[in-house]
Amino acid sequence: MARKKKPEEHENHERWLVSYADFITLLFAFFVVMYAISSLNEGKYRVLSDSLVDAFKRAPTSHDAIRLKTESPALSPSGKPNVIIQRIPVRSDPAQEARRKKQEEKMKGIASDILKVMEPLVKEGQVRVTQSPLGVSIEINASVLFAPGQAALEKQSIQVLSAVAQVVAMVPNAVQIEGHTDNLPIATQAYPSNWELSTARASSVVRLFIENGVDAARLTAIGYADQRPVEPNDTNVSRTRNRRVTVMIEPDVKVQTTVLQ
Repeated sequence: MARKKKPEEHENHERWLVSYADFITLLFAFFVVMYAISSLNEGKYRVLSDSLVDAFKRAPTSHDAIRLKTESPALSPSGKPNVIIQRIPVRSDPAQEARRKKQEEKMKGIASDILKVMEPLVKEGQVRVTQSPLGVSIEINASVLFAPGQAALEKQSIQVLSAVAQVVAMVPNAVQIEGHTDNLPIATQAYPSNWELSTARASSVVRLFIENGVDAARLTAIGYADQRPVEPNDTNVSRTRNRRVTVMIEPDVKVQTTVLQ
């Protein structure tokens, strides 16, 4: 008898859809979790940002140190973290304060000696002597020292500058000498621009100081050309004011402010 043929089993070509559906479900769940986490962090950062803005609306004084402390997990009624501003008084160093006062008195004495030496020119408005935390500044109009477009010291100015140099030679402070010009261009064989002219004028004063006993290691010559005017270069008077030489006697001790917490 002939054997009966078994019916052929049809292969299911769509079984991969089950695995694919599982994969898509897991991927969707993963992105939902990531989105939830990112939204939560963004909210926390927003709350923290708002609280910091509120805390710094009031500027601290220069004599107070500010400490910010965020209480966690307690929140204010608005839902923002409570921020406490605690002022810590700055304790001054008695030794440092004594050095500062001693230095201030010393610089006052130097400024007083310079004023005595240059009193006639100060009265004429050709010289300005000022004292600041940066030191003693002696601003001399260039017309008193040099001929127009020249860097050689005039004979009548050498005596006055020599007296200033003798005062400077008695103290150990560093001295910076700056040359300044107006904005009118210069183009000579000796000075192609105002940079060369301002530097040469500062160097002339440095040489005179060295000749009068000031240690060369303490001196610095700088030319600024027309880059640091004290008045706009729009009139002859203002340009005359900008043509100057500044002798800056720097403090011998730089006192720094230290905050102790």
